Amino acid sequence: MSTKLTVKEILSAKGKKKLAEVYTHNQLEAEACERAGIDMIISSENNDIQSIRDCAKNTFFTVGLSYGKYLNEYEILRRSFSLLENGADAIYCPQSIKLIKAISDEGIPVIGHTGFIPYKSTFYGGFKAYGKSAEEATKIYEQTLRLQDAGAFAIEIEIVPVKVADFISKNVQACMIGMGSGQGCDVQYLFSEDILGYNKGHIPRHSKVYTNLSEDFEKIKIKSIDAYKSFKSDIDSNIYPGQEHDIAIDEIELQNFLKQFHK
Repeated sequence: MSTKLTVKEILSAKGKKKLAEVYTHNQLEAEACERAGIDMIISSENNDIQSIRDCAKNTFFTVGLSYGKYLNEYEILRRSFSLLENGADAIYCPQSIKLIKAISDEGIPVIGHTGFIPYKSTFYGGFKAYGKSAEEATKIYEQTLRLQDAGAFAIEIEIVPVKVADFISKNVQACMIGMGSGQGCDVQYLFSEDILGYNKGHIPRHSKVYTNLSEDFEKIKIKSIDAYKSFKSDIDSNIYPGQEHDIAIDEIELQNFLKQFHK
């Protein structure tokens, strides 16, 4: 099993080796990613961070902060340090340049976001690609530079035209984590639900489904329902628990216990 990447190694891979990153929700996905050789995983702070860390000890692990939850340097630094103590290798910060800089200034590896940003979709006219005009492409490039200057060692670049993302990746020092932004990015990033085929919502054009766990999950659900029904039926019929499940007590000990209440 390979050793966990460091920030230095991630930056050194730029232009030499493409890395893979996967969003994981739980222990199962985290362990599977590590055993598959995925370079980097990311998860929300709202998930079970400690369990994910425990299941992927040798995989670079980024924890994403919730947008708008931390409104000043003190709050966001306190949370960032707490996440580091619980196993995070880096912090994804969806907040302002000021707060990204605050995290970086404390020596905490921090990741920013440019291009299309889901929680700011109203500014882009909805969920769609951003950067198709020269003006938009320039804004993305300038924002990338600002994030880099603030100390972000890596920057997610989402749903940006391939040639724009390629130019930016080649002209900045930061590691560019691409989601739907083409081959030119340093890291290719997808969500587990798309890779594993259990996404029941909209599947983005840039996603690729590699298996169909939704069918397996449906089979598991049906089997679970049948098992629960059998359990309930056994209780209704006084079949469960049976003698094989009971714990016995010596008859003398039982009588000694009972005689206390029959004086």
